[in-house]
Amino acid sequence: MPIIIGFAQQRRQLLESEIARIAGELPRLGVLRAWVTGEFGRGRVGPDTPLELVVVHDNPQPPRRRADFFVDHLRPRLATHFTVYTPEEAESLEERDRVLVEAIRLAEPIVG
Repeated sequence: MPIIIGFAQQRRQLLESEIARIAGELPRLGVLRAWVTGEFGRGRVGPDTPLELVVVHDNPQPPRRRADFFVDHLRPRLATHFTVYTPEEAESLEERDRVLVEAIRLAEPIVG
């Protein structure tokens, strides 16, 4: 079975390009803060590494539907997962929610 050399670097470049594109659009969509988390946020890239974003956005939808807003408006070009908190949730959960704590403490913000 052949080994593909440089695939991780190619995937990294695709992820970085998508982050740059999305980060440029997020403020226009009303995003207050956003971080890249997950494997890529920790510097690990594999063949199927998705882009994982934690977002603070004033969104009246139920939590399970909030990501739909970003998928519809941004049309991600590769696997992208959005975890969306309202500003009120972010403030009240910033010390207790594992995903939010990791984003705030360990990830570089791309917005805010």
